[in-house]
Amino acid sequence: MAKLQYRTISKRTVEALSVEDKDAVFWDDKIPGFGVRVYPSGSKVFVVQTRTQGKSKRITLGRYGVMTADQARKKAAETIALLKSGQEPGEKPVSAVTVAELAVRYFEEHVDIRCKPSTQKMYRRVVNSFILPAYGHVPVGKVEREHVAKLHHALRDRPYQANRVLEVAGKMFNLAEEWELRTGSNPCKFVRKYRETKRERFLTDEEFRRLGQVLNEMEAESRLPVHPAAALRLLMLTGCRRNEIVALEWKNVDLAVGEIRLPDSKSGARLVPLSPAAARVLAALPRIEGSPWVIPGRNPGKHLADLNHYWERVREEADLEGVRIHDLRHSFASRALALGESLSMIGKLLGHNKIETTARYAHLARDSIKASSARVAGSIGADILDDDERDGAAPA
Repeated sequence: MAKLQYRTISKRTVEALSVEDKDAVFWDDKIPGFGVRVYPSGSKVFVVQTRTQGKSKRITLGRYGVMTADQARKKAAETIALLKSGQEPGEKPVSAVTVAELAVRYFEEHVDIRCKPSTQKMYRRVVNSFILPAYGHVPVGKVEREHVAKLHHALRDRPYQANRVLEVAGKMFNLAEEWELRTGSNPCKFVRKYRETKRERFLTDEEFRRLGQVLNEMEAESRLPVHPAAALRLLMLTGCRRNEIVALEWKNVDLAVGEIRLPDSKSGARLVPLSPAAARVLAALPRIEGSPWVIPGRNPGKHLADLNHYWERVREEADLEGVRIHDLRHSFASRALALGESLSMIGKLLGHNKIETTARYAHLARDSIKASSARVAGSIGADILDDDERDGAAPA
């Protein structure tokens, strides 16, 4: 726990407080037990802590911004006096805390601190679009399995979305129990997830050629800007995820060594080797003065945010209906398998932390092995079998 450098908690001192990696409580020097908890997200809440009936008790007074420092100081003195006299202050009953209020704390004290920006955005969409409209007004302690199951069933035509809603709600209610906002089992516990069908689409050699030709033509005719075109080429040549390319900064590109440094990819920091082809794409890209981004967006200082918009135009012209940008990553893995690379090597190229993630390509590996076996056996068969046997005819 940290200690204030100032004598009292005031508006000025609270506004100046910040932490980086872990939340901390800063205590006041004049009122023992009065403090302010500061979170890495910037959120700040006033607290009091004192001993009552032989036990230490901490109570949250309110959030800074909703409550001023002066209001918190006055309430802290009153609360500490009540606790020392053995009385309980007029806290909001746990049963009255709604799911909407739980969501605020969930984001401030968990999501905004522990999750990456892309994950934060997805969780906010799930909570704001589905969970809060369904039962945001319901007290946390009153949410039953029926509430969760009803929402999950309503999304049955979108199994992937339904399961993500279930996962986010489950985490929220786990934290609600940890924060002592409800008791009993998690209402999401016995709601069964829907089966999800993994979409896998792999470009054929002919489709790769057609896609490359369309990119060249659209760029030459000024129907496709140079940076979105380069982004799509880099996705095909590296197997990277979309955000790893569109959010790439020049400081993390080393053309001399031949690698891209990704400090914060989905699987953590990793190095992506640059093939000569990918290096040529990067070397030919014009740099925008003052912009750190390899793929700058239309707004100054921002990276490209709407690559899907350009992809849809390219996909339509290349007659690749239904092919997603992420399928370019799948196709990179498919081509690697066809060239004889092992699953473990492909996992390293794609930045997978677990072999189970790469195992989704195992059926392609079997096809590649069968094709290799046929080529090898066919070559040997040409030496040891007569023409009829090689053609599959029964021997006379």
